[in-house]
Amino acid sequence: MKSNKILYNTTLFKVYAATMMIIVTVCWTSCKKQLNLISQDSITDATFWKTSGDFKLAANNLYNGLDRFGFEDTQSDIAYNNPNTVSNGQLQVSETSSTWTNSYTFIRACNNILAHGASFTDADTKKYVAEAKFFRAWYYWKLMELYGGVPLITTVLGTNDPALFTPRSTQSQTADFILKDLNDAVADLPIQSDLSSPDIGRITKGAALSLAARVALYEGTWEKYRGQADATTYLTAAITASSAVINSGTYALYTGSGAQSYRYNFIEAGDDSKECILDRRYARNIIGHDMPYEYDGTGYNPTKKLADLYLDTAGVPITSPGTVFKGYATMISEFQQRDPRMTMTMIIPGTLTNRVFFATTKVANYPDKPQRNPNTGYILYKYMSEDPIANNSGALGDASLFDYDKHLIRYAEVLLIYAEATFEKNGSIGDADLNLSINKIRDRVNMPHLTNAFVGAHSLDMLTEIRRERTVELALEGFRYDDVRRWKTAETEFPQDIKGVKIKGSTWQTYPLYSQAVYQSKTDANGFMIAETGRTFDPNKNYLQPLPTKEVAFYQASGHTLTQNPGW
Repeated sequence: MKSNKILYNTTLFKVYAATMMIIVTVCWTSCKKQLNLISQDSITDATFWKTSGDFKLAANNLYNGLDRFGFEDTQSDIAYNNPNTVSNGQLQVSETSSTWTNSYTFIRACNNILAHGASFTDADTKKYVAEAKFFRAWYYWKLMELYGGVPLITTVLGTNDPALFTPRSTQSQTADFILKDLNDAVADLPIQSDLSSPDIGRITKGAALSLAARVALYEGTWEKYRGQADATTYLTAAITASSAVINSGTYALYTGSGAQSYRYNFIEAGDDSKECILDRRYARNIIGHDMPYEYDGTGYNPTKKLADLYLDTAGVPITSPGTVFKGYATMISEFQQRDPRMTMTMIIPGTLTNRVFFATTKVANYPDKPQRNPNTGYILYKYMSEDPIANNSGALGDASLFDYDKHLIRYAEVLLIYAEATFEKNGSIGDADLNLSINKIRDRVNMPHLTNAFVGAHSLDMLTEIRRERTVELALEGFRYDDVRRWKTAETEFPQDIKGVKIKGSTWQTYPLYSQAVYQSKTDANGFMIAETGRTFDPNKNYLQPLPTKEVAFYQASGHTLTQNPGW
């Protein structure tokens, strides 16, 4: 598996250098335009686009902008390390935005490939042109999920091009544009099984359909909970796209590590499994990451909100009558008889594990050691590698030795999209559709099936349970911020205090760290740690982020308008 990654990433590195040469050469020749020179010994934009291999080289550069590992869910209420201005309502307008700048840089590169590839009819070239369509959709999606509607640029702009001041499209127009690019791309993209070893990890039909399902669900629920007209159209599109992925038979949940497959799916064992639809790929000695060090140091700590979402082993919420939940009296009691994903996402205190600095001899885990950020009391387990070499290698940024991939789109998300879109469109979901989607996910961790009879017998709400399933399955993967905004529940969820373990009235009270007055004083009436209070969320502005003021000013200085988001 790793050899495939190395071949692909080596190519990517070499091509990035070649692409930079193109850019530098084109810039130089444009400055010397009056001489009418075409370099005879360098690659130029005028001489480059000749073969499908050229288009492949250009398309390779588009992968460089795929999301790396980060702390995305600290922008929500289910993860915490330090106060986050996005989640606590203190975000300020900024002059620039790397998301804005980088996305439009890659969109320009996509437009260049599309322009030069329009006249090619061979299958190989069309495949890489289709990749450019996918990536144009991907980078517009990265803009849309933060800002709503944005200017839609479809050509390579010159310095005096009037399209530099293209006005913002609406959010639905932006969603439509993204979905059209993805639907157009599907026809010319390969299926996963058609990829040869060096190309494993490239964009496929499944990736385009899955992203279409994600975008359509987002826009469909966004519009539904804001009373907009086209919600059903988008929800139908989400069902159609996710169904196509499911019915293709190409993908499956990772089960190669037995009962612990959910946890191992997010480290080395899960790389290139059938659950992977799109990954940010890493390869040792080419490009690595040091996230286990970062997560232990800075912290990517689950919160009480997340911990309480996990069902008990009988399949009911821990607040339900008859639950087998063991309460909070001890350090470990809340982890007992719970959905196994809980203890594969966070570590039961005192558990011995291998992790950074403890590569061969296992160490007992507590909130302040070896994890060094104790501000919720919960200990991260997801993403914690057991690779003894990498765990002893140090935090070296891109030169680090951790090389497990970041799953950007995985099959479990597609199953969850299908279930949610079906319920949101119809107001109900049959047991057959639950078995096709959510219950496959539950089977991996041996949890009871979700059925209509079960929901009725326990006085549950089906939509709440579908959303719960999504949140716990995708926990700490960066989905929560988008989810609560599209559901229009952020105004309720985000202002709540961020809480941690029960300090008072449990055995945590005598734990040396938490016995200190500073922690004893930061508890609520029931003894739970308060990690952050005073959070706000303004529903009139915080559902979208502000456009960078430099972009707004650029339009204004030339007599044009780039409309800022409401409230900013």
